[in-house]
Amino acid sequence: MKTTFFLVRHALKEKCIGDVPITSEGVVQAKSTALHLANVPVTKIITSPLQRAIDTAAHIALQTNITVTENSRLRERANWGDLPEQTFEEFIAMWDRCTSDPDYLPSVGDSSKQAGERLAFLITELTSVEPPDSYIVLVTHGGLITDFLVNTFPEHELNVWHPDFIAMQSQLIPECSITTLIYGNGKYTIQDFASISHLEG
Repeated sequence: MKTTFFLVRHALKEKCIGDVPITSEGVVQAKSTALHLANVPVTKIITSPLQRAIDTAAHIALQTNITVTENSRLRERANWGDLPEQTFEEFIAMWDRCTSDPDYLPSVGDSSKQAGERLAFLITELTSVEPPDSYIVLVTHGGLITDFLVNTFPEHELNVWHPDFIAMQSQLIPECSITTLIYGNGKYTIQDFASISHLEG
């Protein structure tokens, strides 16, 4: 018996400060992702409470006929706009410092380690409360996915997917990519990482 998780990064978002929606191009991405996941026996969809994730999850829900629930543990480690008057350059500097130092606690949001741990706690909780052989879609953020992976898997396992995974982590998860995680026999396995094959063609 196993539980399958699809970690979906939200679709392309508007490049503005705050809790922004997805763009028209993002809608196309979300629809393609939804059509792909319609071929999977999805049993649950949970989304980050940020608008770009909610928008993406809504398209998946439409194709799978599964009701979406929100969970704050799927929120990004920090969002530009959380700190009043923070410029984009200041946000990026804060973000990069968190990425290079997982224990660094920024003035707003979580450290990379804290963010990875809260996603890990959610996934562990779901494996214990959802029926065996569930297929769970988690619509979240690229940073949170890599925070979880870097804090959960040894570096040599991550380097199977990219030879310099930890250093390059911020560039590895495209919008609407799907990372497939299998939980079985008390162990997590990455079955597929940041796949965008469903967006091609």
